[in-house]
Amino acid sequence: MKNKIWLSSPHMGGSEQKYVQEAFETNWIAPLGPNVNGFEKDLENYLGEDSKVACLASGTSALHLALILSDVVLGDEVICQSMTFSASANPITYQGAKPVFVDSEHDTWNMCPVHLENAIKTGIAKNKKPKAIIVVHLYGMSAKMDEITAIAKKYKISLIEDAAEALGSTYKGQKCGTFGDFGVLSFNGNKIITTSGGGALVCKTEESKQKAIFLATQARDNAPHYQHSEIGYNYRMSNVVAGIGRGQMEVLDKHIDLRRGMNQFYQEIFKDTEGVEVFVEPTADYYSNHWLSCIVVDNKITGFNREHLRLKLLEDNIESRPLWKPMHLQPVFKNSKYFGNLVSENLFINGLCLPSSSNLIKEDRERIQSCFSKII
Repeated sequence: MKNKIWLSSPHMGGSEQKYVQEAFETNWIAPLGPNVNGFEKDLENYLGEDSKVACLASGTSALHLALILSDVVLGDEVICQSMTFSASANPITYQGAKPVFVDSEHDTWNMCPVHLENAIKTGIAKNKKPKAIIVVHLYGMSAKMDEITAIAKKYKISLIEDAAEALGSTYKGQKCGTFGDFGVLSFNGNKIITTSGGGALVCKTEESKQKAIFLATQARDNAPHYQHSEIGYNYRMSNVVAGIGRGQMEVLDKHIDLRRGMNQFYQEIFKDTEGVEVFVEPTADYYSNHWLSCIVVDNKITGFNREHLRLKLLEDNIESRPLWKPMHLQPVFKNSKYFGNLVSENLFINGLCLPSSSNLIKEDRERIQSCFSKII
């Protein structure tokens, strides 16, 4: 059987082992240490905008702490983009709050500002003003942040950016994850850089960062004995995996260039194929890391659908995947409120994520191209 071509696989740069070895040599194997501090500083310098970063066990834990720091409690409502991975929505339920899902718009596939404001106005009319907004930058593409930040400020609602897929992406020159009150990053194994598992919370102030670290380390009070005045969590990143992150930061921009190159590769493949649209930046205001390159297939024009493509790729041991199934269609959230039309639903039905790894070689690309040539 041919080697598997993965959708998005880890890609080491070479320096990761050096930082990990330092952790072992200095016996910093705990969830604190020089690599954690260094990784946080690397991220702060990269993101700019006076960002303050707390490295954590996962992007999900970062989202959970963002909700806590936004004072989300039992019975509150939190607006969340519907088209996303479940980790964007699950932490809302950790707090005993209720998600209110909002549809996407066509340009960026992210939260629609019109439906967002409608959801807020509806909540306020029912004396249930939403406590927070979770906007997601899907597949590396920034949401319409001018409109969304303006709405959040207008109604004085905490804005949380799920930038798990968008490290390095920008909107009007500003890095994704730095627009909201809080930003969330992920370093899962399939992300543009990885620590094998891990994430980070991006804060506006040092005070918020320190509060996040306090909560992430079991909320231990400043006392010689173990004393706790608040509920805490075991969410801090270890010094060992932070070492992997420090090495990965050295190749982040290279990985972005390679992922963007894969997007150009797919644009070239489908440039003359009517009915297949490659997901690209809508205007020059957007710069996507193209973490995953995606297409939308109009089967009325092509004569085949995205599932036909997925299965044909699979026959050649090439991984592809449908776009995220919207949260309002998920069984676990079947009773949740939803504001929107059919944009995210149609994207799910017709969209496909294609192999986008930064370590794909020439032979891999030739196999992918050959497979598509047989189909179209």
